[in-house]
Amino acid sequence: MNRNVTIITDLNENKIVLINDVIFKGKRSVNWKDVEEYLRQYVGEFYAVADTKEVVYIGADLPDEYANSNYTHNLKGASAKAKANAAQGLPEMIEIATGKTHRENQKNKHSKDAKYGWYRYESRFALPVLDDNGEVERYNVFHVLMLMRHAKDGKVYLYDVMEIKKETSNLFQSKDLTQ
Repeated sequence: MNRNVTIITDLNENKIVLINDVIFKGKRSVNWKDVEEYLRQYVGEFYAVADTKEVVYIGADLPDEYANSNYTHNLKGASAKAKANAAQGLPEMIEIATGKTHRENQKNKHSKDAKYGWYRYESRFALPVLDDNGEVERYNVFHVLMLMRHAKDGKVYLYDVMEIKKETSNLFQSKDLTQ
């Protein structure tokens, strides 16, 4: 798996996952089947949240949920492309995640896969905005909620990435990231 991803720190000492390649492109819409296939490479892997030391596993259900959730189907335009390309930085987004909160399971359909409830973490990533010559003009920074399920096997699994919001006050120029 060849990924061009790094973790940087902004001026407020907050970490951001910098995703340097936009691999899911398209003028009209995202091909979510391609995103789902891309995500399959992570299944079976696990990553630690630096803030809490919690180990988060990638289960076989992630690719389908990530690409086909109700939240994903309602995404349009830049938000859809942001979620699709965020798939490249999931390991690092888990690593820098903060703000852990817990919620009890509310739906019967999740009584097995989220027996012990849900965790929500916040994370951030940045994607390049290219000029007409294909050069990086700036980076758009996005804030996300990472939803994780606490399964009956006692493990915590990444379930989906939601609530993708572009941070309008935090647009980096490419020269800012190289200094």
